[in-house]
Amino acid sequence: MATFVRNRKNGHWKAVIRKAGWPTASKTFRVKRDAEDWARRTEDEMVRGVFIDRSSSERMPLEKALNRYLSEVSPTKAPKTAKSEAGSAKVLIPRLGKYSLAALSADILADYRDSRLAERSRRKTLVSPNTVRLELALLSHLFTVAIQEWRIGLPANPVLNIRKPSPGQGRDRRLSTDEERRLVAAVNAHSNPMLGWIVRIAIETGMRSSEITGLRCHQVDLQKRVVRLTDTKNDSSRTVPLTKVATETFKTALAYPARPKDCNLVFFGEPGKDKKRRPYAFTKTWGTLKKDLGMPDLRFHDLRHEAVSRMVEGGLSDQQVSAISGHKSMQMLRRYTHLRAEDLVSRLDRMTRN
Repeated sequence: MATFVRNRKNGHWKAVIRKAGWPTASKTFRVKRDAEDWARRTEDEMVRGVFIDRSSSERMPLEKALNRYLSEVSPTKAPKTAKSEAGSAKVLIPRLGKYSLAALSADILADYRDSRLAERSRRKTLVSPNTVRLELALLSHLFTVAIQEWRIGLPANPVLNIRKPSPGQGRDRRLSTDEERRLVAAVNAHSNPMLGWIVRIAIETGMRSSEITGLRCHQVDLQKRVVRLTDTKNDSSRTVPLTKVATETFKTALAYPARPKDCNLVFFGEPGKDKKRRPYAFTKTWGTLKKDLGMPDLRFHDLRHEAVSRMVEGGLSDQQVSAISGHKSMQMLRRYTHLRAEDLVSRLDRMTRN
C-alpha cells in the first residue's frame, strides 16, 4: 500500500510505495489526486513485474546527458567521429536540451526530425537528410548507453520508434579525362609539391585524405609496394597495394630533400607555435584550386570514388576492392562504385564475341 504525506510548507503531496521485493519508490506532486494516480499505476506495474524507476531519467536533462556522453563516450571513438558528434550536440542542445530523458518521446523526436529537415543552413540550402540522420544516431546511442551503462531508468530507446531520414544516394561524381589532365597539371604546378603527390596517390590508391596525410615514413614499404594503415575511419588496419605510379610518387615524396631529419611524416606542414610539425593541411588550397579550374563541385573524397570505381572497372572483385579500400559492407562499397556506361558497353561487346 502507498502512503501519502503532505508538506506543511508548500502543500505538496509525497507518495511513498513500499512493496516486498521492490526498492522503495516515491514521488512528489502538487495535488493529492495526482499522487494517488501515480501510486496506483506504479503498484500495478510492480504487480505485473514491469516497473522501472524513472526518477533518474526524470531528473537528468538531455543537455547534461549529452555533455556526459561527449566527455566519456566520444573520446573512445575516432577523432573525426568525436568531432562530428560534438557538432551534432551543438545543434541538439538548444532545441532539446531542456527536456529530461524521460520526457523525450517518439512524438517529440519526430517533430524535431521534421523541423530540422525543413530548416535552411548558413549556405541557404536545406539541411541534408544525412545530417539529421547523424543527429538522431547520436541520440539513439546516448539512450542506449544511458540504459545499459549508466543504469538510468528508461523503458525504451524512443529513437527506435521513429522513421530515420534516408542517407540519400551516393555521389556519382567522376573525373573526365580532361578534368583529370587539368587537375593533375594544376596540382603539379603548385609551389608545394606535396599537393600533387597527395592528389596522385588518392587517385591511384583510393585512400582517404586523413589516411594519406597521416602517413608515417615507416608505413610505406617501397620494396613490397604496399602501405600499411593502422589509423583508419573504421578502426581496422589494412594493407593497401600500390600501383607503379603510386610507388614512384611515394619514392619521390620520401626522397624529398627538404624533409627535416626529425620529421617522420610523409607529408608534413610548417611547425606550429609549439614548434611541432603536423600533417600537411591543404583544404584551403584545394578549395581555391578547384574553383579556378571550374570544378567547384569536386570534393577531394570524390578522388576516392574515382579510384574505387576504376578498380572495379579493371576487373577486381568486390572482395578484393573492399580489402584495398577498407569498406566493411558490400552495400557501402556499391554506393561508392559508379561504373561508366561506355566501359560496360565495350565489356558487353567482348562477351558477345566470345
